[in-house]
Amino acid sequence: MDRNPSPPPPSRDEDEEAAAGGDCIGSTVYSKHWLFGVLSGLIQMVSPENAKSSSDDEEQQMELDEEMENEICRVWDMSMDEDVALFLQEFNAPDIFMGVLAKSKCPRLREICVGILGNMACFQEICVSISSDKNLCQVLLHCLYDSDPPTLLETSRLLLTCLSQTEVASVWVERIRENPAIYDSICFIMSSSTNVDLLVKVGEVVDKLFDLDEKLMLEWIKSGAVQALDQPQEDSEQQPVFRIVPCVLEAAKQVRSENPEGLDVYMHILQLLTTVDDGIQAIVQCPDTGKDTWNLLFDLVCHEFCQSDDPPIILQEQKTVLASVFSVLSAIYASQTEQEYLKIGKVDLPLIDSLIRVLQNTEHCQKKPENSVESNIEETKKSDLTQEDFHLKILKDISCEFLSNIFQVLTKETITQGLKEGQLSKQKCSCAFENLLPFYSPVVEDFLKILREVDKTLAGNLEEGFPSLKIQT
Repeated sequence: MDRNPSPPPPSRDEDEEAAAGGDCIGSTVYSKHWLFGVLSGLIQMVSPENAKSSSDDEEQQMELDEEMENEICRVWDMSMDEDVALFLQEFNAPDIFMGVLAKSKCPRLREICVGILGNMACFQEICVSISSDKNLCQVLLHCLYDSDPPTLLETSRLLLTCLSQTEVASVWVERIRENPAIYDSICFIMSSSTNVDLLVKVGEVVDKLFDLDEKLMLEWIKSGAVQALDQPQEDSEQQPVFRIVPCVLEAAKQVRSENPEGLDVYMHILQLLTTVDDGIQAIVQCPDTGKDTWNLLFDLVCHEFCQSDDPPIILQEQKTVLASVFSVLSAIYASQTEQEYLKIGKVDLPLIDSLIRVLQNTEHCQKKPENSVESNIEETKKSDLTQEDFHLKILKDISCEFLSNIFQVLTKETITQGLKEGQLSKQKCSCAFENLLPFYSPVVEDFLKILREVDKTLAGNLEEGFPSLKIQT
């Protein structure tokens, strides 16, 4: 049986009866009378008279009657309709669902009730109403401590919906801040769940929270460190464990192969962490965490994304995740940590190869077809950048900055190796120069000085192609 089957179409007799009695909800064919019956049944299920005490009865409470489940699932589907959602709101259905969530032990029933509220919250008026009910919000946030993955998924979906509404987002951020245990629950989900759908949705919630409120992000970064410091340690010199980063990494590994969008979300969370010093330290200060982060991201850009046998247009699908990955790698690279995984020569050439390939593909994606219709050309001129060009520009800027940082530390030996292995061919160097100039002119000039010592002919050819460099050197 489907988890949320669509309601069957009403019979002809039901249609006629509903129309005759004015029983329809708004402009729909759904019956008010039928909906009242379902909601009344819900109230009865959690009423004190039906409270059970024996262990057998408690087991029954964990199960949901099939007929009742089908009816509530119909309400779940119906609640996607605004007329139905408004009618449920008018009938105080959120209070009924709050009672169910507070009293029921049935996972399936709890999941459905949160799911209905999630559908209702998609409509602004109802979302504001739900968000203004402090008791209901507290009950919903408490659902994040649930052990049932489907309930956690629906709770996360509802939270993301509310956080995406500008009128109420700050209210939810503040309530989450007031409940520190939510941090532990979310970390636990990210670090231990194998449910990809749940991991993606929880990741979207964390990403939205960090994007909305830097203060909360800092609190969560420090929370893991404080907890680690509070624990007895044999070695007082041991670095604190910043829990948020390992949890994000574990979730990213879980979603990596099954959900590219989910991986994009978790890479963006890491990127947001690197926008503050504490976040960078959370990654690099613990050697194991820094190594795990670097190895995962290095593997993504060098062995998975934008490979040499991929068509250049693939960059359009990967531009946002690549921007996040390169941004985090660049932050780690520039952090001046002397770790084995950052040893010069081991990582520089593969990264140069990947970065230049991305820049080459960016140029390809930004080229307009020669036979473009004039109207399209005019339309392009009217706007500075299309949405696609905007994200490509971000990726290009991040790639150029990272590439310039690598170029600054290249040694004669590394350049020699790059020439032999092909990462620093004339074509690739030309592409790098085209993108780095004129903003990173000093970096390019220093690179050319070393290149002259290794391959004077190539250096001369590059100077011929970039006259401004020849004049300055």
